Amino acid sequence: MYGILIALLVIVVIAIVLIAWIVGLYNGLVVLKNRFKNAFAQIDVQLRRRYDLIPNLVETAKGYLKHERETLTAVIEARNQAAGAAKALAAAPGDPSAVKAFSAAESGLAGLLSRLMVVVERYPDLKADGQMSRVMEELSSTENRIAFARQAYNDAVTEYNTKRELFPTSIVAGIFNFAPAALLESTDSAAQREAPQVKF
Repeated sequence: MYGILIALLVIVVIAIVLIAWIVGLYNGLVVLKNRFKNAFAQIDVQLRRRYDLIPNLVETAKGYLKHERETLTAVIEARNQAAGAAKALAAAPGDPSAVKAFSAAESGLAGLLSRLMVVVERYPDLKADGQMSRVMEELSSTENRIAFARQAYNDAVTEYNTKRELFPTSIVAGIFNFAPAALLESTDSAAQREAPQVKF
C-alpha cells in the first residue's frame, strides 16, 4: 500500500513537471510570436508615414510635371496597392502569402518612386523647390527607418522560426499549430542590389 502511494506520487510529480515544461515551451513560442508581430507593427508605423508622404510629393510635383501625369497617377495607384497589402499583412504578420503580396506591392511602389525621382532630376526648378526638398528628405528618412524596422522584424522572425524548429519545441509547435513566419525579402531588383561600379 505504501509502495503504491509512492508510485502514484512519483507519477503525479512527473506529470506536473511535464505539464510545466510543455507550458514553458508554449509560452516561449507565444512570446517570440508576439515579438515579431510587434516588430511588424513598427514597420507598419513607418509605412503609414511613407504612404502619407507620397501624396504630398505628388502634389508638389504636379505643378512642375504637367507632361508626366501618367507617372504621377501610377505612383498614387502603386501607393494605394502597397497600403492595402501592408494592411493585409498587419492583420497576419508572418503569413507567407501576405508577405509575398506585400513584397510585390512594395517592389512596384519602389520602382515607380525611382522613376519619379528620375523625372524630378530633369526639372531643376522642381528639385530646388523648398517643399519638394522637405518632402524628399522626410521620405528618405522614413525609408531608412523602414529598413531598420525590417531588419528588426526579420531578426524576430528568425528567432521565432529557429525556436519553433528546435527539438523538443517543434513537437509543441506542431501540436498547437505554430506556423512558420515568412521573412520580409528585399523589394529591390537585382540591378538595384548590385554594388555600384567605380571607374576612374
